[in-house]
Amino acid sequence: MVAAFWVLIAGLLAGVAPALESVEDNASANLPPAASDSMKARDLVRAQLPGQDATPAVIVVRGKGTDAAASTTQAVAAITSALSGISRPDHVVSVVSTVTAPDAAAELVSQDRGAQLVIVPMKGSPSDESFQNAVDEVRALASDRAGPADVAVTGPAGIATDTVKVFSGGDKVLLLATIVLVLIILLAIYRSPLMALVPLLAVGVAMRVAETLGAILADAGVITVSSQTASIMTVLLFGVGTDYALIITARYRETLLDEPDGARAMQTAVRRTAESVLASASTIVLAMFALLVAISPALHGFGPYLALGVAVMALVAFTFIPALVLLLGRGVFWSGGVGKAAERSRGAGIWHRIAALVARAPVKVASAVIALLVVLSAGLLGYQESFNTLSGFRAATESEHGQHLIQEEFGPGEIAPSTVIVRSQENLRSGPAPADIATALTDADHVSRVADPRMGKDGKTVFYDVVLDLDPYSSKALDAIGPLKQATQSAAQAAGVQDATVLIGGETAQNADIRSALDRDTTFIVLLVLAIITAVLVLLLRSLLAPLYLAATLVLSFLATLGATTFFTVTVLGDDGIGNRVTAYIFVFLVALGVDYNIFVMSRFKQELRTQPPAKAITSALTRTGGVVSSAGLILAATFAVLMTQPIRELFQFGFAMACGILLDTFLIRPLLVPAIVRMLGDRALWPARPGTPQTPSTPTSAPPSADVPAARATETGHSRLLRAFTWIAVIEACTWAGLLAGMYLKYIPETTELGVRIFGTLHGAAFIVYVSLTVLVAIRLKWRLGRTTIFALLAAVPPFMTVAFEIWARRTGRLPQPTAAPSPTPAL
Repeated sequence: MVAAFWVLIAGLLAGVAPALESVEDNASANLPPAASDSMKARDLVRAQLPGQDATPAVIVVRGKGTDAAASTTQAVAAITSALSGISRPDHVVSVVSTVTAPDAAAELVSQDRGAQLVIVPMKGSPSDESFQNAVDEVRALASDRAGPADVAVTGPAGIATDTVKVFSGGDKVLLLATIVLVLIILLAIYRSPLMALVPLLAVGVAMRVAETLGAILADAGVITVSSQTASIMTVLLFGVGTDYALIITARYRETLLDEPDGARAMQTAVRRTAESVLASASTIVLAMFALLVAISPALHGFGPYLALGVAVMALVAFTFIPALVLLLGRGVFWSGGVGKAAERSRGAGIWHRIAALVARAPVKVASAVIALLVVLSAGLLGYQESFNTLSGFRAATESEHGQHLIQEEFGPGEIAPSTVIVRSQENLRSGPAPADIATALTDADHVSRVADPRMGKDGKTVFYDVVLDLDPYSSKALDAIGPLKQATQSAAQAAGVQDATVLIGGETAQNADIRSALDRDTTFIVLLVLAIITAVLVLLLRSLLAPLYLAATLVLSFLATLGATTFFTVTVLGDDGIGNRVTAYIFVFLVALGVDYNIFVMSRFKQELRTQPPAKAITSALTRTGGVVSSAGLILAATFAVLMTQPIRELFQFGFAMACGILLDTFLIRPLLVPAIVRMLGDRALWPARPGTPQTPSTPTSAPPSADVPAARATETGHSRLLRAFTWIAVIEACTWAGLLAGMYLKYIPETTELGVRIFGTLHGAAFIVYVSLTVLVAIRLKWRLGRTTIFALLAAVPPFMTVAFEIWARRTGRLPQPTAAPSPTPAL
């Protein structure tokens, strides 16, 4: 029934959901925040200059031979004629060239007259297939009419089309490569074809459900999904899904040593892995939701879709995987058999030797690992960021070739001029102020050329196309936007325009705003993710000290990973720099996924403390988890390494960084550094908790039946504060959601402001995070089995008022005991 349920859900959702590619939004991810100056400038251009909403294709023509100027002029005339005739592509609005606009020759012709530009504004959305086909038609016509001249189509229209081409087909290659790679590794680990197929089938079901749910939500405007997000989702689910499958099935094989009945062994395995896997999934989901604090669209819209995928994968792992293994029966271990599979769960000999090494010299081991990580971190000396989209393509494109031609013939700044806007409170049509401002701007730093001013339709707004003498995507150009704005403000005051509003638009200004937003977002995200991880570790380990040194190892791992990535991609491979969003992506994913292995090891260490002293407990935890966690880390690193096959710099760098960082976590930090620290701290490793007297078979492991009732009452009294807090946050979460929904409805009434929406949205976001965290804590404290109780509790935060419904159901069914210390805070409960 469980297996059929998931297959049915996947099939039904696939039948009603749109294709994920049809709802992907690749444009907004590359834009600055909507409230930034560059976006306000873009909106003013569209509002005040009619016809500027078209997307221009820029055709650059460079003649060849001894008479390059004549060859260029002839080619431009032929291209202009072809694009102006009745057979031109439907999306072409007009053509601006030396033929149609002779007065613009100074801007369209190079100094040696060997190259010319042809501007072709095109209507429609660049994301539409018809628009991309029209750009291809323009390219075909230009190439056909140019004769021997060198011609390339670039500009926003060409770049958008090439971006789609670079991405097209990449997802299929990525999926196929990931499946083949994971299958090979799983076959090597399990030595059983059927067992190797179980994780792949589970990932396939989870991916289908997550993609269809994501497509439905994206189509409704609830979340945004980009091509890069979809690519990362593929490798994330394969990595996380196989990790969870390995953890559960490894414990299942270990349990079979003492429990021959498969169903009872699986119940025991799921129960014993529930705490660590639940903590792992919660950490990743909360880390993804932490991205919602970002103001840059690239980060803000990145998390919800991936959080949805991980949540679905966790549900599938705890339900579909056990059901599928039990359905396959003992045949799942073919061809080695149950005995060999169970025996391998005791741990390979290499992990016993590693544990012995850590036990003999924990100080030397920790010092050596830290020294290596510090050396890798030295690569950060060459760290720099890149904001050039075209330079990030690891495949030749016509738009990039066109940009190189423009830079060579017209200067570096001509490929992306900036638009300086001066807006006054008074009419500027008749005064000399616009011309005076233009004259002053020509003397500003790093200004190569200023075009004639253009007056907006309201007569109060003036637009200047300003070309810098810098590469518009370089850090120096981004740094020049602030001084240019100040120079414009001073020029406006000198020209007699008082209280003028100055805005700057264009690629350079947008990238400057993106950089500012990313710097702000990265700081907030780093602090919030570390706080989330620390909180989860505190709840899981019941310790204040352990989360601190575990978080410190994660930060050190991140610095070493970023240093190694910078050295390899920038210093060795010669990339312009690290993609501007890659650093934030690396931190969130590496920390959220890297902590998983610490969770698996430390939770097993805590379990072993029940029967062994700390020194032996960490040795047992390392030997018992060594093989499965290392296998999981190897698979996760391999899946992210598949991203290096993609022709996009950001994905290549992200894939390399994640593979490198996960391998560091798997084979250095988790088996060497963390156990060495635990070994040095001894009894204080889980401070303030202290290990009790280890239980032995001769020691009673439970109180006599007569003591059950008093013990239960004591436990209930001890949990009463937690339960009251859980109840309160459930009510607050539901109420803030109700307020948010009501505000979203009422904001469409003109008299209503959006203040209420912002207030309730902020309160609800905070309440949601606290609710999920408390749910995890209650599940751990009350030792819920990971069945419908825990699943219902986590899903209760999704639909409105389900938090209250869960409270009522849990109280009535006894999943949550009635608090005895104080009455319930709401009459309904």
